[in-house]
Amino acid sequence: MTIYSAPIDDMMFLFEHLKDNKEYNEIEKNKEVTSDLVKNILEEAAKINQDLILPLAKVGDEKPCIYENGVVRTPPGYKEVYSKFIEDGWVSLSCDPEYGGQGMPKTVSAFFDEMLSSSSLSFKLYSELSIGAYNCLKTHGSEEIKNKYLPKIVEGKWSGTMCLTEPQCGTDLGLIKTKAVKNGNGYKISGQKIFITSGDHDLTENIIHLVLARTTDAPKGTRGISLFLVPKYEINDDGSVGSRNGVNTVSIESKMGIKGSATCVLSFDEAKGYMIGPENKGLNSMFTMMNLERIIVGIQGLGISETAYQTALSYAKERKQGKSNENKNGDTDLIIQHADIRRSLMNMKSIIEGERALSFWMAQQIDVSLNHNDQNVKKKAGEMVSLMTPVIKSFFTDMAMDITNEAIQIFGGYGYTKDQGIEQLFRDNRITPIYEGTNSVQAIDFVFRKVSQKNIFTNFLSLIDEEIKLCKSIDKIKDKTLILENLKDVLIDFTKWMDPEGNTPKDDISASCNDYLKYFGYTSLAFVWLKVLRKSYENHSANKEFYDDKINTGNYYFDKIVPRADSHYKSAISGSKYTMSAKFN
Repeated sequence: MTIYSAPIDDMMFLFEHLKDNKEYNEIEKNKEVTSDLVKNILEEAAKINQDLILPLAKVGDEKPCIYENGVVRTPPGYKEVYSKFIEDGWVSLSCDPEYGGQGMPKTVSAFFDEMLSSSSLSFKLYSELSIGAYNCLKTHGSEEIKNKYLPKIVEGKWSGTMCLTEPQCGTDLGLIKTKAVKNGNGYKISGQKIFITSGDHDLTENIIHLVLARTTDAPKGTRGISLFLVPKYEINDDGSVGSRNGVNTVSIESKMGIKGSATCVLSFDEAKGYMIGPENKGLNSMFTMMNLERIIVGIQGLGISETAYQTALSYAKERKQGKSNENKNGDTDLIIQHADIRRSLMNMKSIIEGERALSFWMAQQIDVSLNHNDQNVKKKAGEMVSLMTPVIKSFFTDMAMDITNEAIQIFGGYGYTKDQGIEQLFRDNRITPIYEGTNSVQAIDFVFRKVSQKNIFTNFLSLIDEEIKLCKSIDKIKDKTLILENLKDVLIDFTKWMDPEGNTPKDDISASCNDYLKYFGYTSLAFVWLKVLRKSYENHSANKEFYDDKINTGNYYFDKIVPRADSHYKSAISGSKYTMSAKFN
């Protein structure tokens, strides 16, 4: 069984001391969200996650979803815990009060997302897509659609899905074949969708599918894609659930991980659907959901990493093996006394805490982009969110692969067995670098579409410069300030080398996108770690033990983790000669 205790102290440190975003603090409704309120929310969230949801992780792995006679059944205990989950209002945490939500900012819901990911990723996925559907419909749906569907989604009685992928297309959505034929006030949707997370299950009374399809005579490629709302059950005039729509589950996937999550093949047979947003602009509407999902997937990697770290740490404090360098009595030592084990644990710890700080910083940007009164401020924050989304998604999930792998290594042979539960974390996380756009695709998009918008990149550099300026006068972190300054300078050179409009061959750039994103990720964590170190020294006297640990971990990141970034730069600028000349016989 894995071990997890929600890191509330670290979360509260971030909420209380890293809210240094002026624009975020100008949002009127955020002023009502006090530290006491947030702490109460996080403590209640910890209870349901630790006591009820965490045990479901093993259950879902050992007794996966079942599909029989056209019905999908979730693992034992899921229905009962989900009922408690929605009864307590957790689906509604960040939703608009107009539709029954609690209106908490993303800075709070991001912590909850992490806790859920730490406890059971399979269970989390049933409500996660609902929030994505909520955001998409709230942004692009008509008033009639919003009033009809959002309250039930916010309540958790109805859930949502995102139906993009088809047998012949995943990344290239321009190949979509699903058809939408006009029929009265709606459309008849016909086609097949695959890899649909939470596509069918027994937790909610209805499932609201958001489906990409082509109308009759739509242009080819992505320019001819529209978005449709297709409910599993049609809705009566009084808002109650009516007859079954033409949506059927063909099968569910048998997977290496997240076995408690139903991943479905869905068939749409003239199912009644309603267009969301303008015709042929469905991909733009769906990106509202997809981009949010990509950030949340990054947080999934963070959450799984935290559980892997805590479980490995607990084992290291119990397992005796060998003798440490300081051993004087000849007895066997706990493995946590071995320098190499401590190195592994510190690798995990420094990256996890840096990622949590970066996700909190990102949550502030999201809140500003959604809620600030000044449209120019909203636009600038939205651009920063767009820039950082592939970094959060790809870097966090790649690091989670490293961290879960390192956790297994600490367990040794026991880590390879199912008894301890640590191998499940590796398997469960393996999907995160794949779904919502593979990390390789994210890296290519990052270079060719995001960083190439030079004003956005410059804005990010200016934020680094501001932090460097604040820290240069603090003697205890002056050396770390210089490290970040050097990272920034190399990043500028790296970016110029990666410029698609420059002189670097296109193959060299394409082969180096992953390296570039990694370098950007390490730099981003250094940026927030410098913030954390500054705040730790400013508040040191208030909690010496906590801040001493923070300072030690931050110093470790700069001295032991940051040097990894240089290898990615050197690898990239070596070019792609040998890559592209390989025969692969």
